Amino acid sequence: MNWTQLAESRIADAIANGEFRDLPGQGQQLDLTEYFAQPAAERAGTALLKNANVIPPEVQLLKEIAELEKALSTAELPRKMSGVSEKSLREQLQEKRVTLAMAMERRRRRDPRAVD
Repeated sequence: MNWTQLAESRIADAIANGEFRDLPGQGQQLDLTEYFAQPAAERAGTALLKNANVIPPEVQLLKEIAELEKALSTAELPRKMSGVSEKSLREQLQEKRVTLAMAMERRRRRDPRAVD
């Protein structure tokens, strides 16, 4: 049995067992504009990472920067940062901003269309 026949057989079994009932978005058209907007060579990798909930390093840095900015703007520091001085937080924030700027510059040099 080849792979296509195996896949078709498993799909038919799942349909027969009702495993595809009540799926989110059932009956709605898929929006694939974002998928096809990417270069063909990157689509599979991006889809794989997205499905595995892996985010790009730049996005992770943005989240960390936002967390540090929030900690600095409020009097209460998150539990994991308790005992950390304001000066230390500012240094961490600056370091992450520089790291992000460098990552974005590397990305821009690789693909000028990626970052405006």
